[in-house]
Amino acid sequence: MAGKPRRVTDREMPSMEADAVSVRLGISKRELAETAGLSANTLQRKERAQAPAVTMRISEMAEIIHRVSEWAGSERQALAWYRAEPIPAFGGRTAESIVKNGKAAALRDYLDHLALGGFA
Repeated sequence: MAGKPRRVTDREMPSMEADAVSVRLGISKRELAETAGLSANTLQRKERAQAPAVTMRISEMAEIIHRVSEWAGSERQALAWYRAEPIPAFGGRTAESIVKNGKAAALRDYLDHLALGGFA
């Protein structure tokens, strides 16, 4: 890590809508869905894309990526970290795996711990 993730306020948080997230990350909506652990077709229909469980999963993923984007260098580099970097505190699982398994809150707490000067 080049630095530590920082705490993010609600005012600093960019849009968490699927279309905006896919554009910011430079990925298709299909790839966004797969990265978030959703069916590849979930974001193709507006009523499915706006379902509470779907918007929550996309928001969790986007928030984690946004939190680490400053020390990663960009949101695209943060996405690469999210997908591939094993996190020792979570048994070597990636952030993607952690979020897909419904543990985004634990990952946010861990990132907050790092942002406040805690050890990994």
